[in-house]
Amino acid sequence: MRSLKTLLGAGMVLFALTACGQEQPDVGFGGQPPSAAEDDRSGEKQSADGNIKPVPKEKRTRVPAEQVDASELPDGYPKEVWTQREGAVLVATGQEGGCGSVHARVTEQTPERVGLELVEETPKDAGPCTMDLRYPPVTAPLDEELGSRQVVLTQRETTVSGG
Repeated sequence: MRSLKTLLGAGMVLFALTACGQEQPDVGFGGQPPSAAEDDRSGEKQSADGNIKPVPKEKRTRVPAEQVDASELPDGYPKEVWTQREGAVLVATGQEGGCGSVHARVTEQTPERVGLELVEETPKDAGPCTMDLRYPPVTAPLDEELGSRQVVLTQRETTVSGG
């Protein structure tokens, strides 16, 4: 009987070790699991809904701070902007929390400036939500490369149907 308990105990420890040793995706607290993605023409990932996936920071080009007008963002909101695809896609850090999700939307494109709005959408009937904040990178394609144009960042929150 004693050897049966020892055998069962050893089996449970072995099971626990093998389960914990499996590689898990790097989602992080409050993060979303990775979605199915396909490579687009440039070799970058594109999500199932057609949005351009941000490349890792080291593969982006940082937009100089003097080229970014973040004066309309709330205090504490991330203010860095990058480009990818040789300046044809803007990447900014959004802020979302609880049941909300953030995306970027180009609001204006002139020869002098590009307006980039960071929109946090929260479902109307979301129910109880966590109180965590997340800062995911979000992308928005441009009609032509950014070049020396000024990037004007704005932010808004909205409620959407669904939940």
